[in-house]
Amino acid sequence: RHVFGTPNKKEQCYDNLKISRSAWDTNLVKANPLFLSVNLEIGGGGAFAVIPLGHTGRIDPPAFTGHTSAVLDTDFNPFNDHIVASCAEDCRVMVWRIPEGGPKQNIETPALTLNGHGRKVGHVLFHPSAENVLLSASGDFTVKIWDVSQGAQQQELVGHTELIQGITWSYDGALAVTTCKDKRIRVFDVRSNTIVHEAPGHQGVKGTRVEWMGALDKFVTTGFSRSSERQVYFWDLKKMSEPLRQENIDTASGLIVPKFDADTSVLYLAGKGDGNIRYYEWTDDDRGFFPLSEYKSSDPLRGIGFLPKRACAINECEVARIFKVHPTFIEPISFKVPRKSDAFQADIFPDTVGPEAALTADEYFGGKTLPPKLISLENGFVPAAAAKEFVTSAPAPTDIGAAAVRGPQTEKEYQDAYHSLRKENDDLKNQVSQRDAKIRQLESQIEGLLRRA
Repeated sequence: RHVFGTPNKKEQCYDNLKISRSAWDTNLVKANPLFLSVNLEIGGGGAFAVIPLGHTGRIDPPAFTGHTSAVLDTDFNPFNDHIVASCAEDCRVMVWRIPEGGPKQNIETPALTLNGHGRKVGHVLFHPSAENVLLSASGDFTVKIWDVSQGAQQQELVGHTELIQGITWSYDGALAVTTCKDKRIRVFDVRSNTIVHEAPGHQGVKGTRVEWMGALDKFVTTGFSRSSERQVYFWDLKKMSEPLRQENIDTASGLIVPKFDADTSVLYLAGKGDGNIRYYEWTDDDRGFFPLSEYKSSDPLRGIGFLPKRACAINECEVARIFKVHPTFIEPISFKVPRKSDAFQADIFPDTVGPEAALTADEYFGGKTLPPKLISLENGFVPAAAAKEFVTSAPAPTDIGAAAVRGPQTEKEYQDAYHSLRKENDDLKNQVSQRDAKIRQLESQIEGLLRRA
């Protein structure tokens, strides 16, 4: 219950970054035990950077530049620290290899490109226990489940009538929960593409988020009431007709980003545009949910990311490390529990999710379900610096495909592309005019037939 957040000095931050200004609701930043990814603002396309955690101060990191429109979300493979997935407004999902030690120059060609969405892709999320299983959610109101080892779509979740605003896997990955602009909460059985639960959610017009609560059959959603109060709802799969518990937080305008630490049962709530980060304890009994404290700052946050528990400083009793996004830099904030003893604190560091997958993709899509494999942190955890091999049977990107992704580079190429698009536009206008004339002709023929009748 005594958790204190400590900001880092400016030289320990990741400074001099051109962070994306996209209006899309995203966390902007993700972290794994070795790297930090952040969406970037560049002209004429989309990009994101992957930064080694130790490279702090003023930096000018190389970028992954394969997308042709703004990158909206990224996610690291939980079982291979050198694999990252990205999605963008260009309707593509891409999977990238990260060189050992981090990239030294811009990388243009992904290891894998996943096509199939009809509109911009706003969310990517790897499966919590099965290797090479990736989820993507798009503005075409669908969620696609991919096997990236084959580069193939295995399932598509349909049933949304509006934009998908938040999505999460269940603890064992058998279910996926979505929040939607149509103000409905949906729980999907992923492999059968069926909605097993559906309930009315937050009734406000602003955004919503969802987060699964560890090994419990519960999840939490954040959103707004009709009167624009910020709310937190707790849901139990056993009774989805209404929320298990409802809490009104305040009347600020920024969306609340939830993060549940299953090891300590602490729920972190960070509001976009807020300087503070609140945290609460959840007890699975009648008492339920009560505040612990809050981290206060005068600088508003634009996005937020969390370091996996196994990568925290266990010897310093660091129970969480949050990466807070500012306009031009990212600030790490350490949350620690003060203890006098130097011994391992088993009460705040129970066995936690490890770096090894419990299932293969084939086993998962074959119907097998297992929770994540856990590891003990008593002897610490050291991530493997060597890149784990990533093999996919999908065809490698061709030079023609790579050139298409890069787009025009020289002034002549831009002029040729402009004239080509202008000609295509004129042709389409002519086709529309001809069809309009044909429609008017048919309408007059129908009217003549009606008059004669």
